[in-house]
Amino acid sequence: MILKKIELHNFRNYESLMTRFYKGINIIYGDNAQGKTNLLESIYCLGLTKSHRSFIDNSLIKNGCEFLMIKGVVSGGLFDKNLQITIDNKSKYFKIDDNSIKKVSDYISNMNIIIFYPDDLEIIKGSPQIRRKYLNMELSQLYNSYYIVLNDYHKLLKMRNEYLKKMNKGMKVDMNYFDIITSYLIDKGITIYQMRFKFIEKLNENCAQIYKDIMGIENFYIEYVSNMKIDDIKDQTIKDKLFERYQKLLPYEQKVCVTTIGPHKDDINFMINDKNLKLFGSQGQQRIAVLALKLAEIPIFKKYKETTPILLLDDVFSELSDDKKNNLIKYISKDIQTIITTTELNNLDAKLVKKAKLFKIEQGKLIKIKEVKDNE
Repeated sequence: MILKKIELHNFRNYESLMTRFYKGINIIYGDNAQGKTNLLESIYCLGLTKSHRSFIDNSLIKNGCEFLMIKGVVSGGLFDKNLQITIDNKSKYFKIDDNSIKKVSDYISNMNIIIFYPDDLEIIKGSPQIRRKYLNMELSQLYNSYYIVLNDYHKLLKMRNEYLKKMNKGMKVDMNYFDIITSYLIDKGITIYQMRFKFIEKLNENCAQIYKDIMGIENFYIEYVSNMKIDDIKDQTIKDKLFERYQKLLPYEQKVCVTTIGPHKDDINFMINDKNLKLFGSQGQQRIAVLALKLAEIPIFKKYKETTPILLLDDVFSELSDDKKNNLIKYISKDIQTIITTTELNNLDAKLVKKAKLFKIEQGKLIKIKEVKDNE
């Protein structure tokens, strides 16, 4: 998959910008606060409909403006696709090839993106909510069915919690209908659990070797932690067992007014030799763990989407020693479109710079420094 062109209007510090990217390695360099990260954010937003940095959509609109627009031309099959997202103070609007798209699930899997940026350390250091968000975004890119199931699950969860609040207040409720909601919630929850569990299994097929290659440390793996306590995802009695657990928990859940088990409470751990990196790992170990996590996604996208994702690396190299930079470079090739930002070209390997298309950024203006032909 290749992002051929992107066009911005009123996005962050960009009033207007249009640029074309090379199918291989693209490097954007310049001082801090010039718009490098904002440009990568716009690419992410074009593909996934939301920012990886902000939960508030209209915060992306340039100060003093009423809307923003991002357009892009993506090549990933026989034909190019023209994607467009518009955000104003009220809503978001999507288009593919000038056709309006009503459902996010119909839009979100058309442009696959893997991004690494400095704040990704929060995937390890931060709250379980951040790790669940990561799982949800990556799986939604891989399978639009996951996005649909997840959306249904949260609607049912909201309904069930509202019933629990009514019970807490002593209000009369239809318990048969409440049980139906619980039953549907369990169905969706099992599907989410199964898809997440299999995704973690696939990540573990690659991430240990990647971590070893970059960091030189063995026995790295990712662990999925679920309070649903599903020991065997092929067990046909899972639903009945879970329903019994929900029934036993009902008196407590009435008191706290929330549903206390389910994939909305699950988590993932990053482990080395059975020790949790969040508790025992250095910041350097944590950083490489997240990088290995992201790089381990590439073969998964290749297999299930039959195309390579677009790789965005925001100021990755400045925090790495020379040997780790060289180890990472082995995973960056012209076979996958990569867009890298850095403050200094000296932070990068000279061989990497030589085969890349170069852009310099100054005050939101992108200046092409070196072109690369597609056949080079």
